[in-house]
Amino acid sequence: MSELGVNRVMLVGRSGGNAELKFSAEGKPVASFSLAVNESFKTRDGEKNDRVEWFRCVCFGKLAEIVGQCVTTGKLLFLEGRLQTRKYDDREGNARKVIEVVVSQLRLLGGGNGTSNGNGKRKDEPIPRQRPAGHDDSSPDVPF
Repeated sequence: MSELGVNRVMLVGRSGGNAELKFSAEGKPVASFSLAVNESFKTRDGEKNDRVEWFRCVCFGKLAEIVGQCVTTGKLLFLEGRLQTRKYDDREGNARKVIEVVVSQLRLLGGGNGTSNGNGKRKDEPIPRQRPAGHDDSSPDVPF
């Protein structure tokens, strides 16, 4: 039997562009966007350096529909999810591998000039969590 592992990512950064909303062959919503996370560090010489790490993010279902409407260039976001490796063939037929964050929860922290996140809610109010596949909304929530 295999051991249980942990695959959890939490990021705060700014969206690198507007989220792109598409639909799968089965008609299910899929949204993708990039997230820039800034880091500052000092070198051995004491010099301050800045670095940006870019993350490719993807989400599904109702969360994807909301992200497609709310995530625009420069929005400050907090997100939680897991890392996933995906293989595909590019347009020239070359095999490619990409690591992406599968977002399960997203919170708009700011960006823009108002206090709304674009859907009439406070900008720090969470966007609904993505439900795991096969989740039945009619079942009661487990309190732990």
